[in-house]
Amino acid sequence: MKNYPDLIREVLVAIGEDPDREGLKDTPKRVVKSWSELYAGYMQKPADILSTVFEDGACDEVVILKNIAFSSMCEHHMIPFIGVAHIAYLPAGKVVGLSKLARLTECFARRLQIQEKMTAQIANAIEEHLKPKGIAVVVEAHHQCMSARGIKKQATTMVTSAMRGVFREDQAARSEVLALLKA
Repeated sequence: MKNYPDLIREVLVAIGEDPDREGLKDTPKRVVKSWSELYAGYMQKPADILSTVFEDGACDEVVILKNIAFSSMCEHHMIPFIGVAHIAYLPAGKVVGLSKLARLTECFARRLQIQEKMTAQIANAIEEHLKPKGIAVVVEAHHQCMSARGIKKQATTMVTSAMRGVFREDQAARSEVLALLKA
């Protein structure tokens, strides 16, 4: 079996490049090294990220973390999509540190991904591990597969949402959380 830098070298040749030219000599090693960061989410477990919870100070009002910046790689084209995630949950006796919500977002963003699935994965992990009364996840992203290739539309934003519990079942609660996420 070939090693990964050799495979990247073959890709460079396949696209018409000279992997021996000065600017590309170390590119195969750099690409492989970058993969450990770009795809680090495969090595992370949502259960570990959400394992530390606090009952003292748990509230019965909505907790929201907005504008969690992320970058992910489209599983269809292996081209980045970049955006922000907004997470809201209605605790049921326990809360998690806010940094954990950002870490959870990174866990799923750092995988080959589609935005729709990532949005649901974040909501599902919170539902499974925190068991809150409600969860709302809204993700907004620009997909470079839309701007750098194909249809070449520069100013597009895709918005996806996942609602669980009270935010799915109760229209008033859903409207309230969506208004808070927009504010």
